[in-house]
Amino acid sequence: MPGFADLHRMAMLLLAERAPDAADILVLGAGGGLELKAFAHAQPSWRFVGVDPAPEMLDLARDLLGPDMARIRLVQGLIDDAPPGLFDGAACLLTLHFLPETERLRTLRELRRRLAPGAPLVIAHHSAPGNGDAARWLARSAAFANRAAIDSEQASASGAAMLQRIPVLSPEEDEALLARAGFSDIALFYAGFSFRGWVAAA
Repeated sequence: MPGFADLHRMAMLLLAERAPDAADILVLGAGGGLELKAFAHAQPSWRFVGVDPAPEMLDLARDLLGPDMARIRLVQGLIDDAPPGLFDGAACLLTLHFLPETERLRTLRELRRRLAPGAPLVIAHHSAPGNGDAARWLARSAAFANRAAIDSEQASASGAAMLQRIPVLSPEEDEALLARAGFSDIALFYAGFSFRGWVAAA
């Protein structure tokens, strides 16, 4: 993903704009803990709950986070397994593109229900123009990710395969889902090939 490490810093800054100094932050799709580590190092007074369905990924997160685990609770599961809150902010990075539209909307609604009024949500995932060109944008992302060489045929095949596996929505559809879930002040803050990122307020 273009600017992967910088995305974590951008997400932290957007959360910090509205979150209090001693904030409770929910990270949905915590994976191996990379964003948790970035957030925890940048904000030593924040506390976190990280949720992920894969126990192996949570084990990686525990190893990565080390002493930061004193401020982090890891939960195996999906959004329904997250504590009820209310959280001062939430992040969901590189996760929502795995969910079909109906489940994505339900997940966004459940995220909003767990956030304090006005709290920020930061999301980023694959979101490609809805003009039938999604496979090309996914191919461009695949080509960028391949550091060894640029193979246009292989990238095109990867883009087509990704489109078969993940329900990519257009940016307009993603923004509409945020609004339907009850979020306001929806703003695009990141775009890199087939990836988009938004910040919104509960």
